[in-house]
This record gives sequence, structure tokens and C-alpha cells, in this order.
Amino acid sequence: MNLRRTLAAAFLAAIVAAPALAQTSPPPSLYKRLGGYDALAAVTDDFVKRLATDPQLGKFFAGHSTDSLKRIRQLVVDQLCEATGGPCYYIGRSMKTAHAGMGITDDDWNVAGKHLVETLDHFKVPQKEKDQVLAAITGLKADIVSPPTQ
Repeated sequence: MNLRRTLAAAFLAAIVAAPALAQTSPPPSLYKRLGGYDALAAVTDDFVKRLATDPQLGKFFAGHSTDSLKRIRQLVVDQLCEATGGPCYYIGRSMKTAHAGMGITDDDWNVAGKHLVETLDHFKVPQKEKDQVLAAITGLKADIVSPPTQ
């Protein structure tokens, strides 16, 4: 009888303690909160189209073949996917190497940023996620914008 009581008490204690011992799930990654791969691909398509057709920024896309433009698009998708915690792996060059010699100015950067915000607004990305995407992109500015010439 004593063994039964001990087992019953242990079982009851385990049931009561189980919720406290259960691990909480980590919050979903930015990648998942943005909608995953297909959502990032749609955002990239819209954003790159805005950049390529902008009167000021279109010059950076001029002369690229269709295949080259598709590669640029895919690299942007992969970079966004990896940067937001997704399963992708960016295999492109560093931002500094990829943009060296292009002469991208602060003004060009600001116009591109405006287009990115417009794209995120178009897809109704919530403010918290939009701020996180913009913060990640802002960290790349020093590698993309050319230093002013003296």
C-alpha cells in the first residue's frame, strides 16, 4: 500500500510539474514572419523591378543580359532568405566586392531605400518586420555606397 501511495504521489507531482518543465518554443524567425521563401521572392521581384525602372538607378542594370538579371534576382532572394533566418545560403560575392566601382552615391542609396519601403508597404509587411528588414539592409550601406571623391 505504501508503494502505491508513493507512486501515486510521484505521478501527481509529475503531472503538476510538467507545464513548468515544458520548454517554450522560440519565437518564429523573421523569415517565417515575412511569409517564407515565396514571400521573399515576390518582394525581391517587386523591389528589383522598381530599381531597374527608376530613372536614376536604372543605369546600374543597363547592359545586363536576361540571364544576368535572373542571377542578380536570385542572389538577392538568397541573401534576404539567409539574412532573415531562412534555410537559404547566399553564395554571391561580398557586398563590397559586388558594388565596387559602381559609383553608388548616398542619393542613390536613399532612392533605393525609398523603393524598398514602397515594396514592403505594397506587401503590407507589418511595421516591426519592416523595421527589422530595413535595419539589416542599413548595415550594408558602407559596403555598397562608394566613398565621395575628394
